[in-house]
Parts: sequence; structure tokens; C-alpha cells
Amino acid sequence: MSLRRTLAVTFAAATAVSIAAVPAAAAEAPSIQAIRQLASGLKQAWSIDFLPDGTGLFTQKDAKTISRIDKAGKVTTVQTIPGVSVTAEAGLLGIAVSPKYATDETVFIYYTTSSDNRIAKLKLGQPPTPIVTGIPRGSQYHHGGRIRFGPDGYLYAGTGDGQNGANAQNKNSLGGKVLRVTTDGAAAPGNPFNSRVYSYGHRNVQGLTWANGQLYVSDIGANKLDELNKIDPGKNYGWPTCEGPCTTAGMTNPVKAWPTSSATPSGLAAYKGSLYLASLKGGTYKLDLNGNGGKLWTNLGRTRDAVAGPDGQLYTITPGALYVSDGS
Repeated sequence: MSLRRTLAVTFAAATAVSIAAVPAAAAEAPSIQAIRQLASGLKQAWSIDFLPDGTGLFTQKDAKTISRIDKAGKVTTVQTIPGVSVTAEAGLLGIAVSPKYATDETVFIYYTTSSDNRIAKLKLGQPPTPIVTGIPRGSQYHHGGRIRFGPDGYLYAGTGDGQNGANAQNKNSLGGKVLRVTTDGAAAPGNPFNSRVYSYGHRNVQGLTWANGQLYVSDIGANKLDELNKIDPGKNYGWPTCEGPCTTAGMTNPVKAWPTSSATPSGLAAYKGSLYLASLKGGTYKLDLNGNGGKLWTNLGRTRDAVAGPDGQLYTITPGALYVSDGS
């Protein structure tokens, strides 16, 4: 049964926001949630990652910018990315810092152009060099956009079906997939189809994280069910034949599904033994690895991303602001 929480919020300038969770089932509830706003006034903030010194780099979808945020919350624009096309869901989306940044000084971004979605690499302040192009884009929706480096050192990307469900089942299309590539954009060694495709049958993947070495992703459904999926290489996750669990042969069911009216999931983080699933219907889900749990911070409205920071804090992104919390 889903938790229902009444969240009481007290805001004070330059102090933490204390959120008391009142659960329907006390055993599943956190006690007190402390969350603090680091930055506000953002223009569709979308994703964050961190440099080796702990400085955050985040994207703003509509502003088409990469910005820095220091530990005190000071935001500085680094650069605007040329050629970015902005629609309801399109724009400058994911960002991932190279795990070898100390030597290669490289950052990776996922963004929409007038003709496709693509992944590019750059040195901060310099123009991007595309390494993966031809990811389908829709006129407005289903762009995917999350990129993360996995524990194996390869770059993973969640893509959307580009408003064409057939792309998700077509293993020759980059749409509706989880991709796994090298830092040059080539298919990573060991991929199941000798291509960039790692898993398929997705609709709009906007969350990627690893827990105990296992990849989990969030996938936005159409008008029935959203999904949390445990990803194994080569598996078919069903879209558009299945939305949520089904009994069709060859399709892999999600770990958990929620009505699209309550979830519409975006970013996903593993933090202190739990999964934190951002929700475009408001708040963030705190879940165990089977998807059981309930929402926190519904007062924040839409949450776009959740990321475990190198400073031991959980970072939460909303379209207009960036927060840190203890997540417990």
C-alpha cells in the first residue's frame, strides 16, 4: 500500500527546511527530514555532477548553460552550449564528469538539436565535440537525457523513443534504450548486440543509478504506469507492447510500477542504502531496492534529479532550485 504523508514545512532564510513526515505506516517512515536550499532562480535545472574538488556542475535545460555551484551555494555560469533546441522536454539535459577528470579535464553532456539528441564531450569553456548522434527526438517529448558513468568506467545513457514507440523495439535505433559507450562514443566492449545498445523496450528513461553494482533506471509511462527497472544487458523491457507488468513472452517486468498520475519519474540516486526517485508529479520517493516506500518533500513540487554528492549529502534538483539533505 502506498504511503500517505502530511509534510509540515517551515522555511527560514539561510536555514534548513525542517520537514516532519507523518506516515500512514510508522515502520516505513523517516523521522525528521532536513533539507536546505543551496541555489534558486534557476531556469529548468536538469542534472548535476561533481568535479574532483567537490565543485558541482549543473545544467539548465532552457537556459542551455553549464554552471558551477560551490559549497557555499554561489552559482557561476561556465558556458552556453551552441545549437541546443528547447521544447517542453528538449534542451540541455544530462551532464557527467569524466572519472579521469584529473588528467583528461573532460565533461560529457546530452542535449537536443533541431534534428536529434546527442552526447558530446568538452573541456569547460570550449565547444562540445559530439560522440553519439542520431538519438531520435520527438517534436516535443521523449528525449530521455540522463547520462552517468558506471562502476565499469563506461558511459551509460537513457534515451527516449522520440514519440515513436516502434523505436524502442528496433535494436538498430538508439531511441527507447539504455546505451553503454566508451568515452569516444563507440560501443563498449561486451555490449549484448555488438552495438551501443545495452537494453531496449524503454519509453523515456530519465534516471540511472547503481546499487550494489546493479543498474536501476526509471522510465516514464504513457497514461497508465511508470516504472523502476533493474537492468540486465540485452533484456527487453516491453514498451510499447507492455506498460508496467505484463505476461508477454520475452518481456522483462519492472521492479515496481506506479500510476502516471502520482509518479512521472525523472532522476534516480542510490544513497545510504535506499533509492531516491525524483518525481515530476511532486516530491521524491524514498524506496528500498524492491521499490517499496513513499514520498518525501512534496512541498518542493516537481523534482527533476537526485544525486549522491561526494560530500556525503543528497542533492535534489527542482526546475528552479537546488537543495541538499541528509536523506535519512
